[in-house]
Amino acid sequence: MSTFTKNTHPLLHIRFEGRSWDLELAQLGLANPGEERALRAALANFLDVPESRLGLYVLEYHPNGNITVRPEAVFG
Repeated sequence: MSTFTKNTHPLLHIRFEGRSWDLELAQLGLANPGEERALRAALANFLDVPESRLGLYVLEYHPNGNITVRPEAVFG
């Protein structure tokens, strides 16, 4: 029997300049967290940085409703 449950409060995991945060998406006050522009603006506000500082950050949307924001990976 599986004990896994769907996340009832989707989380935003942020990795920014060597620091990490986990927030409930509701804390950002977004009507539609799937709208990338609005999410980046709310995140910049949370981090107290200009939105342009998030330009090279990747947003990963997970099936359980969580979102990960991380620096773009560079290989090679």
